[in-house]
Amino acid sequence: MSSKPPSSTTTAPMVGLDYTLYAITVFAWSTSWIALKMQLGVVAPEVSLTWRFALASAIMFVWAALRGNRLAFPLADHLRFAGLGVFIFSLNFVQFYHGGAKLASGLLAVIFSLASVFNMILGAIFLRQPIDRRVLAGAAFGFGGVALMFWPEIAGTEIDHDAAIGFLLCVGGTLFFCVGNMISASNQRRGLPVASANAWGMAYGALLLAIIAGVSGKTFMIDPTLRYVGSLLWLSILSSVVAFFAYLTLLGRIGSGRAGYSTVLFPVFALLISTVAEGYHWTAFAIAGLVLVMVGNVIVLGRR
Repeated sequence: MSSKPPSSTTTAPMVGLDYTLYAITVFAWSTSWIALKMQLGVVAPEVSLTWRFALASAIMFVWAALRGNRLAFPLADHLRFAGLGVFIFSLNFVQFYHGGAKLASGLLAVIFSLASVFNMILGAIFLRQPIDRRVLAGAAFGFGGVALMFWPEIAGTEIDHDAAIGFLLCVGGTLFFCVGNMISASNQRRGLPVASANAWGMAYGALLLAIIAGVSGKTFMIDPTLRYVGSLLWLSILSSVVAFFAYLTLLGRIGSGRAGYSTVLFPVFALLISTVAEGYHWTAFAIAGLVLVMVGNVIVLGRR
């Protein structure tokens, strides 16, 4: 998939392929929370993440080879791939795992929904992408909508020392994710294939996660249950290989701000899934928030 010219990514109308990539990203990340919950318990999060990205990297290398993408690159490009590994395929997840243990899940969704705004700011600084006021307005609607959807849960959160640390870790995880977005966009501008870059980035991310797990004394093990192995495959294949390929390709095509709005939508679809799977009951706050999020989505993705 080739990217649109960089100068047009923030203003060009979206086409059918863009909407398809967007839908794939939202679906894959909306369902990942179920698989993540199934991973918790026996295996340490850092170890589970190591297995996840090691497996995803192996699959992505095969995929890149089948696509005819080159896999041999000079050292300078490997430094860029290592940057992907650090910022988008390892440390951002570690920060969210540990920060999320101290915060309500609704607050995590609100924090991560800021990725669209962070992407616009970082894109303006590092990629010279103009800040689109329409996208900024849509992101504001989306952020407000997500906050409303989870407001009762957020309002009941006591901000003590542990919660403050968790909040900072999750903001840091979101910023790391967005920095990784900038690295990917820069790689695509240089003509580096997304599949190859992701394969190497996931490999470096898995290596860093393994080092972190080893240094912190975590036991490298796999829970041999269908629940754990099934969720690991889901996270590795759909939530990592497919979702990151779709999202980062989309980012190169339509710009970081618009692509980042998917981080606003996937908590919404996660709640819709929870309605069916767990009997979630929609409150007036949640319905009002849903309306705001969808209005923001129309503003961000609507035809120019």
